[in-house]
Amino acid sequence: MNDQNLVAPQYLQHHDDEIDLKELFIALWKGKWIIILLTAVFAVGGVLYALSIPNTYKAEAVLASANDSKTSGIASQLGGLASLAGINLGGGGSDGKAIALATLQSRQFLNAFVNKYDLLVPLVAGEKWDPAQDRLLINPEMYDEQQQKWVREVPPGKSPQPTDWDAYKEFKKILAVSESKDTGLVTLSITHLSPSIAKQWVDQLVIDLNAWIKNNSLNDTRRNISYLETQIEKTNIADMQSVFYQLIEEQTKNLMLAEVQDEFAFKIIDPAVVPEEKVGPKRALICVLAVLLGGMLGTAIVLIRYAFAKKD
Repeated sequence: MNDQNLVAPQYLQHHDDEIDLKELFIALWKGKWIIILLTAVFAVGGVLYALSIPNTYKAEAVLASANDSKTSGIASQLGGLASLAGINLGGGGSDGKAIALATLQSRQFLNAFVNKYDLLVPLVAGEKWDPAQDRLLINPEMYDEQQQKWVREVPPGKSPQPTDWDAYKEFKKILAVSESKDTGLVTLSITHLSPSIAKQWVDQLVIDLNAWIKNNSLNDTRRNISYLETQIEKTNIADMQSVFYQLIEEQTKNLMLAEVQDEFAFKIIDPAVVPEEKVGPKRALICVLAVLLGGMLGTAIVLIRYAFAKKD
């Protein structure tokens, strides 16, 4: 008798669950037009949105560090004394690569790059690429090409002219730098509306980065030589003068080699080419996500209506 009393409530509860599930499917069936309508609306909206997004193209170059070699014999032997004297003889390697990569993504370098080649308009106001004329079309609501004036809408108190900070943020969106842990090779890429502009900017970035690092290195080397010459005049110890002369010789050698080396920070292993295939947008994925979102939203609305109706 007790066993029957225990089984009966469990059976009734299981029976009630089956009835609730059946009612749930009935409610979904009754609200099928809501689900279908919302799915269709989101599908159409997803297609229109996907078609409104312009194509983007990515140009990339593969680079290798030009400073992987170790310091020369004299520099390695006298490196300790040079450090005590407050001089950095330079040694390339991973430190040189890290500095070059940090410089490439720094605000100072990117702003100087944008200003040097006057890239602010194509960077901020570019709208779409005209493949027939290989020309970047400018958004007239942002920049008036005839008057050469910025007309974009901005919050009160802010100038329509993009600032260096605006240019830096826009450039960071299209710039990608990655380093292979296995080979140490660096991949530099630019994603832009125009494939020719993407390729051009990658080439210019590599050239300017090498020139930037080279110029800084030459300035450091000249300061080191000037400092060593000053220390020679201050000391009368023959051994110390001999060390300083050897350090000056090493620095002079580095200066001469740097002046004739164009690929100072990175050597180009695989140069950038004009991309022929787009990398975005993923229109099929956008449409699928829109359909799924519409179906889920319609289902949710039907279930919410069913829950409130059952509660009433």
